[in-house]
Amino acid sequence: MSSTVLLRRVPGTSPVHELWAGTKLLAVLAISLLLMVLPTWPVLGLITAFLIGSGVAAKVPLRALPRLPWWVWGLMVLGGLINAPIGMDAVVRYLQVTVFSLLLLSSSMMIAWTTALNEIAPAIATLGAPLRKLRVPVDECAVAIALCLRSLPLLIEEMRILRAARKLRPKGGRPAHSRDDNALIDVVTAAMAVAMRRAGELGEAITARGGTGQLTAYTSRPGLRDVIALAIVVVVCGAGVAMGIAL
Repeated sequence: MSSTVLLRRVPGTSPVHELWAGTKLLAVLAISLLLMVLPTWPVLGLITAFLIGSGVAAKVPLRALPRLPWWVWGLMVLGGLINAPIGMDAVVRYLQVTVFSLLLLSSSMMIAWTTALNEIAPAIATLGAPLRKLRVPVDECAVAIALCLRSLPLLIEEMRILRAARKLRPKGGRPAHSRDDNALIDVVTAAMAVAMRRAGELGEAITARGGTGQLTAYTSRPGLRDVIALAIVVVVCGAGVAMGIAL
């Protein structure tokens, strides 16, 4: 059984856990912009070191890291082989894009590991407050994002359960042609039925608790530790810009 923690908060307390969710979102945004503008190896190395340091400060255990299936690594190797005939520059660029993608995924996972899901929607609503003057439905967007983040781990768990249950079915009780050809269709169909049932239950629960407005009513606000954390992120990003310009 896998012990991977996907989109779920790692139990415990740490300086990173105690930060406001909006601070972490701003940090990931700054890192993303830096990597998109300057995806050089020194900058990639700097952000890698920063994320590792953040993970150590957050006390994230190694078992929380997602274990990618073998075919993902196979596709990465295949991508490198496809770019090899073009030249080493293409291979290096491909490796940079791959590392860039993994760093973005890791920074997003850092938020999931250290932030309660009920803090995401209020933080997005607070950060997007200026957009209300432009008639942007900030609260509705925040609620939609929060519900997606909350439902995705449940859906993944349901997929695992359905897949395990299908493997336990006796082989003699189903037609031979359905064992391989329709396996994915069966699991996806069952997952859609379960997702619709859970969506109905979730809607009823939200209505019973006062509607979606309660999802953005969390009163947490940034504090001094958030100012310090953002200052550290600014220093790291500034160092990355300086390294990128120098090269």
